[in-house]
Amino acid sequence: MPDSLQSLGGVALFALIPLLAAISGAVIAAYRPPNSTVRSYIQHLAAGVVFSVVAVELLPQIVAKHEPFEVALGFSLGVAVMLGIRHLAKRFGEDKPSDAKGTTGLLAAVGVDIALDGLLIGITFSAGETAGRLLTCALAIELLSLGLAVAAALGKAGASRRRIITTTTLLFSLVVVGAAVGALSLQNASQEFLELVLSFGLAALLYLVTEELLIEAHEEPETPLATAMFFGGFLLFLILGMLE
Repeated sequence: MPDSLQSLGGVALFALIPLLAAISGAVIAAYRPPNSTVRSYIQHLAAGVVFSVVAVELLPQIVAKHEPFEVALGFSLGVAVMLGIRHLAKRFGEDKPSDAKGTTGLLAAVGVDIALDGLLIGITFSAGETAGRLLTCALAIELLSLGLAVAAALGKAGASRRRIITTTTLLFSLVVVGAAVGALSLQNASQEFLELVLSFGLAALLYLVTEELLIEAHEEPETPLATAMFFGGFLLFLILGMLE
């Protein structure tokens, strides 16, 4: 089998990890939705591990390549795309998931977000297998939290358990599609283009941590345990990165 197909298959296989995590979250929420405090703890943990991968794996590689123009352009595009997704979520009623319009808008916005997460997995594997594996595991925790949230929203809108599980499974399968597209598009990419794409991923992941995970997590009163989850997740993935 050609090396490109082996790489593509490997990345897609790793992308099954966050997919299974998201489905698990949806199943749990369909039968026994966790309270907001538990979700806040998971979001703190996810923010810590994603931030760790960014700081330990991605950022040093980007800085080492010394391509300031590509970094500036890629980073700016990443911020713009994430702001666009945020605007899309608000416009289509993410904040009102209890009605039909809100549920449809939620699923549309989440679908774009999931596909982007998959794309980031494919992008990060191009920076190195260690970075790719660590980010995949980090995003698995994030998608676990997202699976819980989507299933809870569908449940409030009156969806049956079967529909909740089926819808979330199909929706979160976009992470595998996104990962495959990301890996395939970067085959034989030049160093300059790779630097641009990695910088795009850097901005998207920083936005995920600062403007999504932590903001949602802080909707609940902050506790020492929640804070410890963030720093514990960061430390765990810092050590895992050192051991690779």
